[in-house]
Amino acid sequence: MTVALRRTALCLATVALVATGCTTKPADSTSGAAPKDDASSGASSGPVTLKDGSKVKLALIPGGAHPYFQPWKTVAAVDKVDFRLADATFNETGEWDQGKQNNVINSLAAQGYNAFGIFGVSPTDINSTFEDLKAKGFAVGSLASCPAGDTNAADFCLSTDVEAAAYKAAKATIEAIGGEGTIVHLTGNNVDSNTQRRIAGVKKAIAETNGKVTELPVITDIDKDLSTAQKAVADLLASKGKEIKGIVTTAYNPAVAAADGVASSKLPIKVVAIDDDAKILAGIKSGGVAATVTQNPAGQAYIGGWLLALLQSKQCTMKTPGVIVDSGSFVVTKANVDTYDEERKAKTKALQPEFEKQLSCQ
Repeated sequence: MTVALRRTALCLATVALVATGCTTKPADSTSGAAPKDDASSGASSGPVTLKDGSKVKLALIPGGAHPYFQPWKTVAAVDKVDFRLADATFNETGEWDQGKQNNVINSLAAQGYNAFGIFGVSPTDINSTFEDLKAKGFAVGSLASCPAGDTNAADFCLSTDVEAAAYKAAKATIEAIGGEGTIVHLTGNNVDSNTQRRIAGVKKAIAETNGKVTELPVITDIDKDLSTAQKAVADLLASKGKEIKGIVTTAYNPAVAAADGVASSKLPIKVVAIDDDAKILAGIKSGGVAATVTQNPAGQAYIGGWLLALLQSKQCTMKTPGVIVDSGSFVVTKANVDTYDEERKAKTKALQPEFEKQLSCQ
């Protein structure tokens, strides 16, 4: 590898670390210090080293444009350099339509891309897309969301355990309101299986209060864009604001809208958000937001890229195809707002040896 390319890799990795908190590097990374591993020996002192990624073209494909996935764009460039891939791209043009996303995937396959990390638009239909890609000999990872039901037709799923994350968010909300009162849950697409898991997580936390905390009807389908979420929050505060003690949000746009709406209304409502938008973190520091639960999109893109490259290069296979691994979720309050990313970095670093146990490598 040339000096110039090494410098490029270091710069790209530095951008990714600052922007997203992704720090895990493969054993032969240009910008990391992980110990080397001989994948053929069966013994490991660190993550499996990709021997040859020169024939791997990686595509990271969310369902459409959304702030959550922006770290994937940066990390795709890091994946290309760190793993010495033939190419890596990020494509968010699916417009949240499964048919259009399938067209994007087929177009990239026709261009020679052969390793796919996909957030499926339709959790109930995405397995058929995964099956089509697998039939063509491509490595496929389900990233940031697993298919609905009990079957994952991709090689693996690396996603937030959304029910656990929502449970953590609801527990933080209950703590913020002093353990009693009325809260409301704002979330995303009602037909999304992930939304139903989030609803279940919040209800579980509320049930544990034995009636001390009650919940207004869940408000769904408001994560399409910020303006949709803002209108929903404005309507909620106008009609129910005086009886609400806490708002728990488990989707990105409702979180930002709730933080802004409560601040503008000056109502004494505690807001617990999702993810680490700059407004949310500023709100935690100022006291306007009680807490947030961050996820790990950069870790999904980096570890997912590493694993897809190992699979598509035929260096490794999955011992149990379709295995599901939690990419992590992290509660952030005023006490740890300046240091929470260290926990996320540690989780990302731990994902490689966790997946390594699932691999059979040459």
